[in-house]
Amino acid sequence: MQMNQDLFQDLLFIINVVLPVFLLVFVGIVLRLIKIVDEQFVRITSNFVYKVSLPALIFLKLYDVDLERTINVDLMLLIILGTIAVYYVAKIIAKYMKLKPEDEGVYIQGAFRSNYAIVGLAIILRMFGLDAVAKASFLLLFALPIYNLYGVVALTLPHNQSSKINYVNLTKEIMLNPLILSVIAAIPFSIFKIGIPSSIETTGNYLADIALPLALISIGGSMNVQSIKNASGLAFGSSVIKNIIAPLIVIIPAYFLNIRGEDLGILFIVFACPTAIASFIMAAGMKGNVKLAGNIVIISTLGSLLTMTLGLFILRMLELI
Repeated sequence: MQMNQDLFQDLLFIINVVLPVFLLVFVGIVLRLIKIVDEQFVRITSNFVYKVSLPALIFLKLYDVDLERTINVDLMLLIILGTIAVYYVAKIIAKYMKLKPEDEGVYIQGAFRSNYAIVGLAIILRMFGLDAVAKASFLLLFALPIYNLYGVVALTLPHNQSSKINYVNLTKEIMLNPLILSVIAAIPFSIFKIGIPSSIETTGNYLADIALPLALISIGGSMNVQSIKNASGLAFGSSVIKNIIAPLIVIIPAYFLNIRGEDLGILFIVFACPTAIASFIMAAGMKGNVKLAGNIVIISTLGSLLTMTLGLFILRMLELI
């Protein structure tokens, strides 16, 4: 009886961690349906969050932390190698199915590109607290370049345009990413223990506090749930890789590497997050199937509510986190 009660308490805890994050996405969906928000709102708020509010959040979580305690080489390597592994798993499946070029790249990118900077950080914050957010934010420095690089490769190679990949422009795009810049900007503050005036920190906190709620509502506002009715099996297949196979690919080796607790939880959340909206934007600009890309974002987002809740519950039940 006591064991059943403990399991119920664990499940309730996980639900209370995950559900509020996704409820904000559903708020965005409802607001879009009743026409309080529209595409212009989503475009403006997404741009604001991406370039202002989220960088402020990441900087303020990193600038005064102890980097020696925050840096975790094992997590860095697992995120890089795990993302590459998911890319190749999706690529092999896509080649086996002999997909059209416009479908292949979108299918592959949808399987590995994680909405870690928004959904992931929100759940990590609720699950593990501010210290874990600092650690997870630093990992963005390694995750985002991999997402961008392999996103371009995934969408370009199926069209036999590998020679047209402009690596100079790609490198510039990666290095000028506002989220990466915020991590880099915070590093000297952390190393040399540089403080910032309390008034500036307070203002930054105001900006940071609205980052995740506004971003989550914008995700919901960008979705056309009606399109799920016409979604292809490809959208569901890519979402299964994203929601289920990707977390398993990284959690299993992490377990044998004796990674436990908060670190294992961060890894799981990073890979269990739904597909990033950036995949839809890239598909639109690189001859990808835009409808397929949008459906993958929607289905993986709705699906991750279940898979992330269940996964975190199992890890907690097994006393791994």
